[in-house]
Amino acid sequence: MKKAALYGRVRTPDQHLENQLLDLRKMAAQRGFEVVREYTDKGVSGSKAKRPGLDAMMADARRGEFSVVLVAAFDRIARSTKNFLEVVDELHELRIEFISAREAIDTSGPMGRMFLTVVGSVAELERSLIVERIKAGMRRARLEGQRLGRAPLEIDRDALVRYRLSGMSLTETAKRYRVSRATVVRLVREAAQRHANVAA
Repeated sequence: MKKAALYGRVRTPDQHLENQLLDLRKMAAQRGFEVVREYTDKGVSGSKAKRPGLDAMMADARRGEFSVVLVAAFDRIARSTKNFLEVVDELHELRIEFISAREAIDTSGPMGRMFLTVVGSVAELERSLIVERIKAGMRRARLEGQRLGRAPLEIDRDALVRYRLSGMSLTETAKRYRVSRATVVRLVREAAQRHANVAA
């Protein structure tokens, strides 16, 4: 028996979630699914990417708590096409079936698999566009003479290394030179490496 999760959402607190959940429970029973958990968001807009119920469901999905997700309609998951595609694409990556009652989409069937192919393609396109925008922004920044990446540390590295090797603690050294403890470790290691290379 497949383990199923139900997700319901209503926009305003005075709307009733129970109607959605009753229909989803009935659908789960008809298909022989065991409902292991119900997730809900009440009085939360579907345009918000972060929602307590949805976030909890996705966290449990990543832990493999269920293998099927049932919703009343696409717009219960998200109003934004981008957010909806992100959720469905991640469920697909986790090998979790997605079933929407109103749109009659079941990703375990041939039409559902075709739908997932389209979702995956759109999500991939979105990721590619984001990467392209980032690259374009970096090219523009270089042309404008802006520095990319971490700014070089403007400290006396040799003095820092000497201070640390004189017996000062990692924390004291980091505080004195206003850098992280990891930076202190890295600079001391680099200095030791340079010394070893010279000695060789």
